[in-house]
Amino acid sequence: MAQGSSDMETADQEESSPNMIVYRKIEDIITRMQDDKTGGVPIRTVKSFLSKIPSVVTGVDIVQWLMKNLNVDDLAEAIHLGSLIAAQGYIFPISDHVLTLKDDGTFYRFQAPYFWPSNCWEPENTDYAIYLCKRTMQNKARLELADYEAENLARLQRAFARKWEFIFMQAEAQVKIDRKKDKTERKILDSQERAFWDVHRPVPGCVNTTEMDIRKCRRMKNPQRVKKSVYGVTEDSQSQSPVHMPSQPVRKTTKEDVRKQITFLNVQIDRHCLKMSKVAESKEPSQHRVKRWAFSIDDMLKDPMGRDQFLRFLESEFSSENLRFWLAVQDLKKQPLLDVATRVEDIWQEFLAPGAQSAINLDSHSYEITSQNVKDPGRYTYEDAQEHIYKLMKSDSYARFLRSNAYQDLLLAKKKGKSLAGKRLTGLMQSS
Repeated sequence: MAQGSSDMETADQEESSPNMIVYRKIEDIITRMQDDKTGGVPIRTVKSFLSKIPSVVTGVDIVQWLMKNLNVDDLAEAIHLGSLIAAQGYIFPISDHVLTLKDDGTFYRFQAPYFWPSNCWEPENTDYAIYLCKRTMQNKARLELADYEAENLARLQRAFARKWEFIFMQAEAQVKIDRKKDKTERKILDSQERAFWDVHRPVPGCVNTTEMDIRKCRRMKNPQRVKKSVYGVTEDSQSQSPVHMPSQPVRKTTKEDVRKQITFLNVQIDRHCLKMSKVAESKEPSQHRVKRWAFSIDDMLKDPMGRDQFLRFLESEFSSENLRFWLAVQDLKKQPLLDVATRVEDIWQEFLAPGAQSAINLDSHSYEITSQNVKDPGRYTYEDAQEHIYKLMKSDSYARFLRSNAYQDLLLAKKKGKSLAGKRLTGLMQSS
């Protein structure tokens, strides 16, 4: 009875936790969004060349629904709200690992309730290894591993070398089950599973929304709790059943306990608020990753390591202000509405004000528009100036970067180290 009452108390605490309250509010919005009877977002199947894309909605439809049904007057605010919902994994783009909402024709899909974060998922690295291994077994272009996923798979294979046969068998079993499903259903489930892992093992450079929260800190007080596995696999089982553990007297929480907990959480948030994926990002980019930077400036700017290399190159030429301005404006678009005005002023003083330390070169037309926009600050105040700077970097700085010794050396270094790294990896796997 004591154990049962303790479990009920834990469940009640989780339901009233700040995260769970947010999840329930988001889920209420998502439920309304999918309800056709009350004017939900139109979900349709779209024809695309020789195939069909089932059960998708567009970013425009989602933004318009949010503005109409949640009384949001500002378009930027509706996009920001939608991006926050997407960051938790409730909606996701079907062709991008970055969970954000765009006000255009990008196709999105709703996440299955099974994968909602309110189910308190804590997927293990073994689950992630099974998922990545399963992806390599399916000969589909849409299931091809991204660079960072391939690196993660290699790292997990080394970490779980002794139990890799078990992981491989689990992945094979999952693939056999998936092949029995309807083709359309399988396509939808594959995208939903991918979106789940985009939340829990995000792209390098994206903040992991599940990594640091109050619920996880509170779990330290309940060490007997077993983590939930997505595929029903646990790394370690408990040595003793909780039923046979001596019941501990339940002590009422005092104000001092709450004060200590708040202090502890604040310290953890300050230290780890930008903690990335549990599978650490590689310090050295792969050759394929370096080559991709040459595809377009967009590919390079999307990659955190590409941006860093580009910034180093510009700093060596004493011309980094353009990229720093572009990044500052990108960051401005993600700021809470209350902080926007202050950030707009900071950017103006640093890059555009007379005598600014890092002055950028704008044409008179862009400068005039931006000067007017600053009087009514918003997340898109510097849109015209950013577009002008983007074109300057694309036509000049980016081309010089690709021809620079810094980029060529990095590319050649990866080519030289490729065969040696392959031999080391093979030797390591054989020795394990």
